[in-house]
Amino acid sequence: MTDGAIRVLIADDQRVVRDGLSMLVSLIDGVQVVGTACDGGEAVRLAEARRPDVIMMDLRMPGTDGITATADLRERLPAARVLVLTTYADEDAIVPALQAGARGYLTKDASAEQIEAAIRAVHAGQTHLDPAVQERLVAAVISRPPAAAPPGPGERPDGLTPREAEVLALLAAGLTNAEIAKRLYLSHATVKTHINRIFAKTGARDRAQAVKYAYQHGLA
Repeated sequence: MTDGAIRVLIADDQRVVRDGLSMLVSLIDGVQVVGTACDGGEAVRLAEARRPDVIMMDLRMPGTDGITATADLRERLPAARVLVLTTYADEDAIVPALQAGARGYLTKDASAEQIEAAIRAVHAGQTHLDPAVQERLVAAVISRPPAAAPPGPGERPDGLTPREAEVLALLAAGLTNAEIAKRLYLSHATVKTHINRIFAKTGARDRAQAVKYAYQHGLA
């Protein structure tokens, strides 16, 4: 591998996907796979240690999900660029990923040529979206009322779901994850996932910032 190769890190919770992508990406001229991770937390740790140029990130993984990891990487390694490669192409996945800092978004039915093009584009500082993803974003914009007013009392800003708004309100009231889980009859893992998504959507880096956001937007 020559100097100046694009260094790629792959994060996916399915081993067969990681191995397959690693093999495929390794065959691209001028690209080097520098590691693979099984979740977002490991992706962040490996990225800090191996300094990849591009991180290919799945979204829905156990432990730290891809959106939370993408937001974390934007803070810790702003030069690294995240290329999402996931099964999901719905607005609820696309928008939070882009808000968290992803520069590219592909679905897992992408061809080898599309993956190569996306890696090179993202590495060059460009945004690269799968055509299906672009269609979903356009459709989402078109379907929204024009000149919408700023969120008023009771409305949910930044794409928060009703459940996320509920979790955020309880978090702002000072409840722990365990207490929120008990109050809403959810598992601890589900509560953690909701909080991670709240952080990604609101731009909060910790619980204190999330509480401040909740009060600023009338959610507490």
